[in-house]
Amino acid sequence: MNFENLIYEEKDKTAFITLNRPEVKNALSMKLSDEIVSAIEIIRQSKKFKFLVIKGAGNNFCVGDDISEMVRWGDANDITRRARYYQNMANQLEELDKITIAAVDGYAVGGGLEITMACDFVIATERSKWGMPEVDVGITPGWGGTTRLARFIGRRRAKEINLLGALHSGKKAVEWNLWNRLVPDNQLDNEVEKLLEVLKSKNQQGMRQLKFIINRGVECDLYTAQGFEVLSAGLTGAVNGMWKIKDADQGKGVIGFNRKDGLWQTRRGLAKDFWVD
Repeated sequence: MNFENLIYEEKDKTAFITLNRPEVKNALSMKLSDEIVSAIEIIRQSKKFKFLVIKGAGNNFCVGDDISEMVRWGDANDITRRARYYQNMANQLEELDKITIAAVDGYAVGGGLEITMACDFVIATERSKWGMPEVDVGITPGWGGTTRLARFIGRRRAKEINLLGALHSGKKAVEWNLWNRLVPDNQLDNEVEKLLEVLKSKNQQGMRQLKFIINRGVECDLYTAQGFEVLSAGLTGAVNGMWKIKDADQGKGVIGFNRKDGLWQTRRGLAKDFWVD
């Protein structure tokens, strides 16, 4: 697929998306956003990719939505639809069954920061800056700046970031558990490759399960989250070879349905009219 505003690359089991509007600090135009959605869909459907790295061209990650285009967004309903479109983009990124890395240099503000919050790992340069300055444009964030941000850094700090609109150091993002690690300005790509090397050595199915249960568990009560852990433990045993359970069907129920054999006839015969009066 040909892209105009991003660079899409594939290397072994890793896909790379580079936001490529350096002249405007990789601001998210409507066109670029559409291309990000398309690239994420390519990666979502692929089974060969295990990892995704997102970065920005030039010396910046992304400064968020292209404000100059907002007059073209339409009326309040159109704006609502676009915000939901961007939310779906972030949700699709967060839900990928691949491990995702945001490689941040320079500014990651507004929508740029929202992209990082949907990724599994964030590595940033020492010169990086972040924040949610929408308040000074007279608008509010639409796809993570109040929701995911509050889940990462807490309600009070999320209010500080959104209501004041200041830009903060990468060091503070690490201290506040928003990003993982800072590296010297010239070591970003090298650190990403080192992280990928470690991740490639892992049990990939195990990492897929861990990502899923952590993402799901953090949004629910403790007992429900523990349920995900238990089911994941059972699945881990199954995919590692310990899948046979003596009183499980082991596929006989599905086969029986297709063949309409004795097992199917017995089960349906006992169940279909039971307590129906």
